[in-house]
Amino acid sequence: MNSPFWNFSLAVYGVTAVQEECLELQDRFGLDVNLVLLCAYLGAVRGVTMPANDVASARDAVREWHAEIVTPLRSARRKLKTIVLSDAHAAAAQLRTQVKAAELESERIEQIMLERWAEPRLSDWPRSKASGAIVANLSALLAAYAVKCDPVVAAKHLIAAALMRAVET
Repeated sequence: MNSPFWNFSLAVYGVTAVQEECLELQDRFGLDVNLVLLCAYLGAVRGVTMPANDVASARDAVREWHAEIVTPLRSARRKLKTIVLSDAHAAAAQLRTQVKAAELESERIEQIMLERWAEPRLSDWPRSKASGAIVANLSALLAAYAVKCDPVVAAKHLIAAALMRAVET
């Protein structure tokens, strides 16, 4: 399935600084990177600001999938990276590659779920300039996770990359 959100995410996440920023938000505050990317996508490409209750609704829409599929695959991939037993190392490395592919596919499926969740709501959300919409969406997401930090500081590279991607499309 061709997904504008997935294509956007691949392009934006491909920027090393964005990847580091997203992983910091994930590891430090427990944010779902797909929700972070959704906030950027909806602001940059769709030019909409999500109301706070819809940010919480998006989180709820993928909560079970993320907790039961994405997170365990990520945990298994990370654990496999640490296995250095002489006889099992090559097999563990091969398994890690397979788990990494499954994890990426689980992320893509989550993004499809989020895109389908957002589509019928787009016309109800206020339009805004891309930069303002991205910051507003990220602010609402940080609030939904009870994270107290400036969204511009927390995601400056993401915001810049998202705006550049929006200009390119």
